[in-house]
Amino acid sequence: MSGPADPRPASRSDRGSVTGFVVGMTLALLLCAGLVFDGGRLVAGRIAAADAAENAARAGAQQVTGIRAGAWHLDPTRAAAVAKQYLAAEGVEGSATATEDAVTVTVSRTTTMTLLQLVGVGARTVQVSRTATAVDR
Repeated sequence: MSGPADPRPASRSDRGSVTGFVVGMTLALLLCAGLVFDGGRLVAGRIAAADAAENAARAGAQQVTGIRAGAWHLDPTRAAAVAKQYLAAEGVEGSATATEDAVTVTVSRTTTMTLLQLVGVGARTVQVSRTATAVDR
């Protein structure tokens, strides 16, 4: 005995109609996964760059001179040098500038895309600047 008969007439035009939908959904899901994964890597890179910039600026802001004379201020040359040394020790690309009041550090970080590279999105660079000010406490 055979199973119940299919009430639909046999039609060759229905064949493969699901394939286009499955391919489209697969590509959409892959693109979403790429946005989540590579977007997360970009955010993490920005946080790491900000952390390095903040710490380098703080290290530079500790280069105070003139304390005994009662007229303290930052030594701009030493402050910028210490901030650059911190960045070099951390293996981070960046620059540092200083005045007698504050140290500003700018860090750049490039992140290569992993999944989004499949759709033509290349590496992205984030740039973060942080400033530390010497405060009398």
